[in-house]
Amino acid sequence: MTSSQAQDRSEGAGSAAHAAKEETLTAAGRAGFVARGVVYVLIGALAIQMALGSGGESADRQGALDQVAEQPFGKVMLWALVVGFACMALWRGSRAVLSRGPERKASSRLLDGGRAIFYASVCWGTAVFAAGGGQGSSGNAQSKDWTASVLKLSYGQVLVGAGGCLLIGIGVVLAVRAAMRKFLRQLDLGATSHRTRQVVTVLGVGGGVARGLVFAAAGTFILIAAIRFDATEAKGVDATLRSFTHTPIGPWLLVAVAIGLILFGAFSFASARWRRL
Repeated sequence: MTSSQAQDRSEGAGSAAHAAKEETLTAAGRAGFVARGVVYVLIGALAIQMALGSGGESADRQGALDQVAEQPFGKVMLWALVVGFACMALWRGSRAVLSRGPERKASSRLLDGGRAIFYASVCWGTAVFAAGGGQGSSGNAQSKDWTASVLKLSYGQVLVGAGGCLLIGIGVVLAVRAAMRKFLRQLDLGATSHRTRQVVTVLGVGGGVARGLVFAAAGTFILIAAIRFDATEAKGVDATLRSFTHTPIGPWLLVAVAIGLILFGAFSFASARWRRL
């Protein structure tokens, strides 16, 4: 075998390995978006039940897991979610560590790294629940506990306030980017019909705005907790959603937000199909 043939074979093997790695990470990303979609659809459905005065489950991730566990083959479905969240953490982590180029700024990689850590924690919590570890603390209790712990630190009030402002900022950015349809840049819809593009756009705009509103509202409660130096003012997703019923239009704002969360879940399914990964 000549040196050129050996080099060609080595390059071919390297290309095949690279392609296999990309296919694996792409499959992981798609599985992660499916898992995210399932949880958002269930949270939205629970929030609608809450607005209509029926159902006793918390409208948050814990409530969604409870709903899954009650279904036929619930245990299998829970472990499928564990795999999905693990895949999302893997995909986000790979984007943070492996992605390079002028379009992948340090801030983008840092954001993906934070998301990878978040989904890893979600994966762990879901695995503990699926393994029979019992229900974890509700999101409301966790939010209050974390806020109380930080408030005890030096400059804790400032840190909690900064966290609230950060969450508000994230919510505003999510809502604005959704309203401006920035998500379309990440989707490969060129081969789809005009009707499909319209539907995906509605899902992305409606779902993204609702998701951003929930983030911003949760951040507002954390900011209030910092200003009043009272951890009980902090709220998780469930309590944040319930707060929408205390507006002049009553439960209908919660219904609208809940429908938006369901739309975001459906948009996650669309992302699993058409997102450029």
